[in-house]
Amino acid sequence: MAILLCTEAIRANLARCPGWHLNGNQIECTREFAGFVEAIAFVNKLVEPAEAAGHHPDLAISYNKVTIALTTHDAGGLTDADFAMAAAISDL
Repeated sequence: MAILLCTEAIRANLARCPGWHLNGNQIECTREFAGFVEAIAFVNKLVEPAEAAGHHPDLAISYNKVTIALTTHDAGGLTDADFAMAAAISDL
């Protein structure tokens, strides 16, 4: 089972993840695109790294905006896996 991060570790990890913020027991970022097609193309790029890591984000799509939320559901909060996935998503 994944180990939950303490508040200090969460803050330190967030400092290394520009554009991500804490929202309860998850981290989130919102990306804005030129239109719906571009937003969906971005979502499709998330599939491969999420499958490879076995760690899947929660997604909300609103026309040209995609909000990505990460938490480790099995652990009930944030773990290293969430910040690794945030870094992978930020690299896309």
